[in-house]
Amino acid sequence: MREVHKAFHVGLPNETEVLHGIDLTLDKSEFCAVMGPSGSGKSTLLNIVGLLDRPGSGSLRICGEETVAMDDHALTRLRGHNIGFVFQSHYLLPAFTALENVMMPLLGNAGFPNAAMADRASELLDQVELMPWRDSLVNHLSGGQQQRVAVARALAMNPPLLLADEPTGNLDSKSAESVFTLLRKVNHEQGTAILFVTHNAALAERCDKIMQVVDGYLVK
Repeated sequence: MREVHKAFHVGLPNETEVLHGIDLTLDKSEFCAVMGPSGSGKSTLLNIVGLLDRPGSGSLRICGEETVAMDDHALTRLRGHNIGFVFQSHYLLPAFTALENVMMPLLGNAGFPNAAMADRASELLDQVELMPWRDSLVNHLSGGQQQRVAVARALAMNPPLLLADEPTGNLDSKSAESVFTLLRKVNHEQGTAILFVTHNAALAERCDKIMQVVDGYLVK
């Protein structure tokens, strides 16, 4: 990101700029924590990096591609193949099994299920140590297990970038440690770059670097 600004209610009397000239570089294999108080602009920042929202001005390059002038179709393609998302609420589909939930990004890309998708989903569930529960409905799993399914789903397309928005925020300390350790393992073993938004200072200190968002400004 270079000189990224973002304002809401543009042109109205209540126009508010929430990001003020953000410069951020996340290198391949880097694990970066993003911290800051509620309302500081963290979620807006993450939405822009995740191509869910557009900057008002500035430059945003994802995997070497400048995104600002892309149309919605191009942004969807780039996001679907290069960015994985893990949220505080896991957003799993309760009517489906762990295996089927992990297969969803693959199904969305190909349009129909096949054996290769099931094999890939099984491989990911094995990585997050959930193979014994692969055929369980996700609403029968614990909160920590559900979040690990969400991590596996985020990795289905093998994205080079993973965005994690408070992924441990709803978990007890043991489950939070398990999910963070899993993300660190993915980062180390697969070279996945991770932007990790958190309020947990102890976890942030174990990342490669920490960025503070304060009133819409980014401070290393």
